[in-house]
Amino acid sequence: MSLLENINKDKLPEHIAIIMDGNGRWAKLKGNKRIFGHKNGVAGVKNSSEACAELGVKYLTLYAFSTENWNRPKLEVNALMELLVSTIHSETKTLIKNDIKLNAIGQISELPEKAQRELQDAINATSNCKRLTLTLALSYSSKVEILNAVKRIATEVKLNKLDVNDISDNLFSSYLNTYNLPDPDLMIRTSGEQRISNFLLWQLAYSELYFTETLWPDFSKEDLYKAIITYQSRERRFGKTSEQILK
Repeated sequence: MSLLENINKDKLPEHIAIIMDGNGRWAKLKGNKRIFGHKNGVAGVKNSSEACAELGVKYLTLYAFSTENWNRPKLEVNALMELLVSTIHSETKTLIKNDIKLNAIGQISELPEKAQRELQDAINATSNCKRLTLTLALSYSSKVEILNAVKRIATEVKLNKLDVNDISDNLFSSYLNTYNLPDPDLMIRTSGEQRISNFLLWQLAYSELYFTETLWPDFSKEDLYKAIITYQSRERRFGKTSEQILK
């Protein structure tokens, strides 16, 4: 029996978030430079997005490039940006064919202009797709996202556009980059590292966390199925007791 047959289609996570980790280590094991791993990591993106679309998962968010990644060697950063541009350009038709809508969060204005243009062109071209929303977190920092939300709310309170007593979880969430996305039900991190690494800190408050030793370029549909099966075996209580959940 394949792993796919063990998945309960009635208990799918609506939103899966993935920290795509291990490209550099994968390349090192192959005796190549880090960018070789990043190039082969595109396969993991294809596998996860196709699997989510085929299963019926509605949202997939991939941590593609953090604000901290700008501190990596300049040659690697430049190569990553070139890879981003070429990949988005070459995959836009495939996204449309698979009815996948592209979205992006983060400090997009920090990306090279060419990358911004390709990204926006792909977002526009896929805007009517409905099967899956694929969000790329680019030049993204959850701490910066939260701080910016606080500043915007504080400004509106100062200008009497917002009453401080009206600030709630839902209102705060509406000021985040992910205002139009549900919070992730499942967060996956590859490569064996067990950290959140400044990714969706507010949004992951009640997400199920899944860590796998698989390096990102090797992440297959079967690996995604394993994560979903593990997710479905867990009891999500959201602060309540098991007895309350069963009522």
